[in-house]
Amino acid sequence: MSKNFPLNNSELQELVKKFPTPFYIYDEAAIRKNMQEFTKAFSIFPKFREYYAVKACPNPHILKILQEEGCGADCSSLPELMLAKMTGITEKKVMFTSNETPAEEYQFAYENGNIINLDDFTHIEFLEKVLGKLPETICFRYNPGNEKQGCNSIIGKPEEAKYGLTRSQIIEAYGICKAKGVKHFGLHTMVASNELNPDFFVDTAKLVFELAVEIKEKTGAIIEFVDLGGGIGIPYKPEQKAVDYNVIAAGIRKEYDRVVVPNGLDPMEIYFECGRPITGPYGWLVTKAVHKKHIYREYVAVDACMADLMRPGMYGAYHEVTVSGKETAAKTEVYDVVGSLCENCDKFAVQRSLPQIDIGDLVIIHDAGAHGRAMGFNYNGKLRAGELLLKADKSVKQIRRRETIDDLFATLDLSEFKS
Repeated sequence: MSKNFPLNNSELQELVKKFPTPFYIYDEAAIRKNMQEFTKAFSIFPKFREYYAVKACPNPHILKILQEEGCGADCSSLPELMLAKMTGITEKKVMFTSNETPAEEYQFAYENGNIINLDDFTHIEFLEKVLGKLPETICFRYNPGNEKQGCNSIIGKPEEAKYGLTRSQIIEAYGICKAKGVKHFGLHTMVASNELNPDFFVDTAKLVFELAVEIKEKTGAIIEFVDLGGGIGIPYKPEQKAVDYNVIAAGIRKEYDRVVVPNGLDPMEIYFECGRPITGPYGWLVTKAVHKKHIYREYVAVDACMADLMRPGMYGAYHEVTVSGKETAAKTEVYDVVGSLCENCDKFAVQRSLPQIDIGDLVIIHDAGAHGRAMGFNYNGKLRAGELLLKADKSVKQIRRRETIDDLFATLDLSEFKS
């Protein structure tokens, strides 16, 4: 099955006349439709909310689209909290899930009525010292250690991860907070990244629901909401199958009825904090072939590089690559598709079967709508790509311009070097 791109070759050729490559482009209509399907699947619960992981695509234009579709925001830093606020995602629609958090970030979240999700037992005392009291609503991130098996390599084994509280710590934490007057409690875990097996998420829900029952029995604290984290994957490879949201929802509902309802915790609110499945498949990095090299391998060099899309170089992650106008052409060549960074890992594709690529061809890197532009960097003095939004009416809007050299030098003190 081939990957789709919303513009044909002639449309894309016209677009690059106005917005030179490389750039990211996102499909508004597709993001909206996908978010609606996600929400509908989980509407079988008394209350459900998706808290979009802002780190996946921290652009206010994208966040505003999701806000209009009922999304909250999962934030992990002060700038992300600020982006959520400016796009109308406010108060309890913001989940502040950070780690090793500075005092001023807790203060901002508290003053704006956001849900604070604590990542460590010692943060109870730290937060109380910062605020002068604990907030009325508090949540803790649970690290299940070796209770949770089958986690993939991106997020790692829970017992080796820096995140969350152990089971014994989390029981004690709720008891302390209840004694200090906290009135509302949530429970959070995040143990997957880019997982395509629906059963993984059902098993996670079972673990969290059973822990909520134990917390109630041992501390008297009632868990009013559970945040099951994110981690739902997308089919980066053409032969992979997309996760069925309805299958996940139905499996979790079965555990909800088995564990939550008979133990007096119904109605319990169910949250997710997905980023990748919400915008990932609906963003593309568009770049241009600028060089070809013939040595021990055949290389095609493009005008984007790892500084624009880190995932392949950092994780060895797969992204489908197609050539605009040659989508149905025979894949007669084998290329490494590379950028210009001074690192040999700067490769978008390695030994990939592709049609013949000519200088000037527009190359499309798929499934780049999450953890793409957001992970960009400036090593080698590279200037990060801009972002475009394909509107529902098929017009295109620039939502982030490409960086300039002035941007790159803006934080340097150049006063003694100017002539």
